[in-house]
Amino acid sequence: MKSVYRISFFVAAWLMANQLTAQTQPAQSFTLEQCIDYAIKNSVTMQNSILDQEIAVSRVRETIGIGLPQISGSVNATNNPQLPRFFGQKQTLYGFVNSAANPIPYSSFFPTLSDNTALAAQNFFQLKNSLSGSVTINQLIFNVSYLVGLRASSAYKDLAIKTTAQNKEQTIEQIIKSFYAALINQERMKLFENNIERVDSLLKNTIALNTNGFAESIDVDRTQVSLNNLITEKAKFERLQVLSVEVLKFQMNYPMNQSLELNGSISEITTDVELDSYLKEWDYKTRPDYQVLETNRSLQNLNIKNKYAAGMPVLSASANLGYSKQSTTFGDLFSKAPNVPEMSGIGVSKLYPYSSVGMTLNVPIFSGLQRTYQLQQEKIKLQKIDNSFKSLKSGIDLEIKQAVTNYQNSVQSLNSQKQNMGLADRVARVTKIKYQQGIGSNIEVVDAESSLKESQVNYYNALYDALVAKTDLDKAFGKILPTYAKN
Repeated sequence: MKSVYRISFFVAAWLMANQLTAQTQPAQSFTLEQCIDYAIKNSVTMQNSILDQEIAVSRVRETIGIGLPQISGSVNATNNPQLPRFFGQKQTLYGFVNSAANPIPYSSFFPTLSDNTALAAQNFFQLKNSLSGSVTINQLIFNVSYLVGLRASSAYKDLAIKTTAQNKEQTIEQIIKSFYAALINQERMKLFENNIERVDSLLKNTIALNTNGFAESIDVDRTQVSLNNLITEKAKFERLQVLSVEVLKFQMNYPMNQSLELNGSISEITTDVELDSYLKEWDYKTRPDYQVLETNRSLQNLNIKNKYAAGMPVLSASANLGYSKQSTTFGDLFSKAPNVPEMSGIGVSKLYPYSSVGMTLNVPIFSGLQRTYQLQQEKIKLQKIDNSFKSLKSGIDLEIKQAVTNYQNSVQSLNSQKQNMGLADRVARVTKIKYQQGIGSNIEVVDAESSLKESQVNYYNALYDALVAKTDLDKAFGKILPTYAKN
């Protein structure tokens, strides 16, 4: 029992040490590009997309293998405890004329036996134990469906690649928005600290003025309320910041028990876009979803060709090579005794080779109109895909108009809020100076601080909206992959 307790103690100590090591690991610092690169390599969506590509490559090779020789081998060892009795006619065996009611007597072949002796069939036709081994080879010579299948498998591989690109675009879009949300919250935390420091200084000055009789106690209370509100809001944003980083880690498939720091500054972010160049270079084919639909249409065209090919002849060749032997006992099947007379009924017979070769031509003649209606169904599916193209183009056009409108509105709002924040900061500074010089009131200072805080919140909300609008604009014009994806 002591040894058990000792082992348990060491295991628990080892687990605690590992946990402490994980908790004390230094946080890694990631830029936006590094977050995107990490997510592309590690997110579950992208990993599954890569696996789908590998499946597609294997399917191509599987289809190619259909046209290669198909070789199989078999070995069969059989023991028949009771063989069936064989009867026949002289005409059947030797060409003598005889009636069907007159079976061949066994004495015709075994003079030492009487006609009414119940001689088992193995005495002449086969022995109780048999062993055979063969190799069968089949080779497809002509099959139009196989040729169409080769093209379809290649198109399926292309579809997996295009789908991976589409998933990559969605992953990058998610990472960009989550990174900017966390980065902006991080900057807002700094502003809260500055605002708290400024209001705290104001509170100390107000308390000093109140002590000296130059300010009322209500001024102190009003300033204290403002400070308490800032501290409470800062605590809320701290929790929101932690949550926003956790969301980013989840989308990256980053270890949730490890710390992650953001390496970037909003001063480095630009929301400027040349819409004229976007519109000038625009093409539907730059969109990954459009490319996926194009590949699906190619696959559907191949399905139609495959239905036509189902009515074409199929030519194949086959060969069968093998050896067989028989024996009165099962163990003698695996004996190497070479030359025992076959008709003696005893001992082991030697291996006898056999072979066959042939060609098969399968010509479909009539399938009950099944192929006709199958072909009709595939053509209707192609029409549905063509309708999807029309719907996708209309949807993309609408998405572009919405993205352009949202981007223009968000940029205009951002510029306005940036200007308002600058004005509010100047008003707060001037009001504080006037209050310190005794020509302003405390309520004016508190109101100015509140207006400054509100303008800062509005600015950062407008900044995030502008960044999201720019990301949506890049997605609408198919610019995300060329801009952010390295490969």
